[in-house]
Amino acid sequence: MTGRRPTRSTFLRGLRSRSRASRTGVLSAGALVACASLAAGCGVVPGTTGGSGDDPITVMTWAPQDTGATNKPGMPAFAQAYARSVNAQGGFGGRKLNVLTCNDHNDSVSAAKCARLAVKENVVAVVGSYSQHADSFLPVLEGAGIPYIGGYGITNTEFTSPLSYPVNGGQPALLAGLGSALAGSCGPVTLVRPDTIAGDELPVLLDSGLASGGHEDAHDQRAAEDATEYGGQSEQALRRATAGSPDRGCVVPVLGDRTGIFMDSFRRAREDHPEVRTATVLGSVDQTTINASGGESGPYEGAYVTGWYPSVSDPGWAGMKKVIKEQAFGDNDVDAADAGVQTTYIAYTVLRKVVESLGDGEVGADTVRRALDGGLEIGTGGLTPPLRWTFADKLASVGFPRLVNTEVSLQVVREGRLVSARQGTLDTTRTLQNADVA
Repeated sequence: MTGRRPTRSTFLRGLRSRSRASRTGVLSAGALVACASLAAGCGVVPGTTGGSGDDPITVMTWAPQDTGATNKPGMPAFAQAYARSVNAQGGFGGRKLNVLTCNDHNDSVSAAKCARLAVKENVVAVVGSYSQHADSFLPVLEGAGIPYIGGYGITNTEFTSPLSYPVNGGQPALLAGLGSALAGSCGPVTLVRPDTIAGDELPVLLDSGLASGGHEDAHDQRAAEDATEYGGQSEQALRRATAGSPDRGCVVPVLGDRTGIFMDSFRRAREDHPEVRTATVLGSVDQTTINASGGESGPYEGAYVTGWYPSVSDPGWAGMKKVIKEQAFGDNDVDAADAGVQTTYIAYTVLRKVVESLGDGEVGADTVRRALDGGLEIGTGGLTPPLRWTFADKLASVGFPRLVNTEVSLQVVREGRLVSARQGTLDTTRTLQNADVA
């Protein structure tokens, strides 16, 4: 075991130097040393996870479940279904895929516990996961050298950490793209977002898109993430969106699972105000939400919605649908139209391609990380642009060195259905380059 210690110190020195050169806000050297000590206390040396030959490949997927705020049970449920599908076909090149899951409870302490469990269980990577508490779990993963592949993109830290390999543009791309779409068609804009650390990152991103079209900043309205009704918030948003302009205002709720509850309150409140348009991002609304709210007669009709991926009818999702049909049939948590499930599928596609690139060699956290950092380009069947992670990418100068997929799709609710509002995707690179995210 002592022969491995130089590997740890080399990795940590490299991590620190890249962090200082590439961005602000990545972990301090002291935090990294503390994380390394934690890993050592668990009896784990970075680079020894995984195995070679026919050894199982152990990974973890986590997400919040059974909480009063946003829940993503479909992500770990799909990960386990994916493992069953892979193993029924002989595994990854003869290696069994072992998927561990963890509930982060939408809580920073639980998120850190999930990360420590990943270290203890010697996982090769954390794959296709959701958590608002990157500042709690990424230090632990960084200290142990465990890559975080395909996080949901809910926090900006996921686009700065050297150990993060996001498959989408996260909230930055969604909100920048939405702002660009609304700039030419909205009067006053009100953003209703969670009163959380993750929520604090959202206004500047929406404003960057609005500014690209010459629009003033949105009103930033905080709301409780776990409220059971939003009557007062709806009234306030409507007053702001209809004041001081002859142009129709826009209300943009981005409250995750609570967006539907907000819209129930909003539907009642809007009757006493001038007409406004609504808009949001995928993850806060999907087709199931629209159906449950009344479809064509519901509050989402005419709303713009930005997403990361093609619609669920795209042929590129055939592999995901096959897994669901064969291994998760009857599991209501696993919805092919859910952005979390889609992200998890793409993240495991990345993992598969990385393992294939390693051939018969060792599959461990260090070899997976080296493959990803070594310029490996991964295709996802057209669901994303080819993915390749570097620290000299187009958005490094504005603090997003790991944001490599800047494309978003623009959809609109028309006759109760989410349909494409434009052909192709919208590239948010230039908009994000002008964002004030310091």
